[in-house]
Amino acid sequence: MLAAPDLDKKMKMEVDASDYAAGGVLSMECEDRRWRPVVFLLKSLNKTKRNYKIYNKEMLAVVWELEN
Repeated sequence: MLAAPDLDKKMKMEVDASDYAAGGVLSMECEDRRWRPVVFLLKSLNKTKRNYKIYNKEMLAVVWELEN
C-alpha cells in the first residue's frame, strides 16, 4: 500500500537498472520510523537504451524517477 506523501517528512529515492528495465521507489519515513513507499516506477528499456553502459542506465532511472 502506498503512503500519502508529506513533504515535511524524510524521503529517500532508490533506483536500480538491469539489461532490460529500470525503476525506482520514493519512500517516506512514517511516525513508526518505518519507510513506506509513496510512488514507484518501472520502465522497460528500448533497444537503443539497452546498449547504454550500466551507470548510464542507473542515471536514466534517476531521471525518470525525478520526472514523475
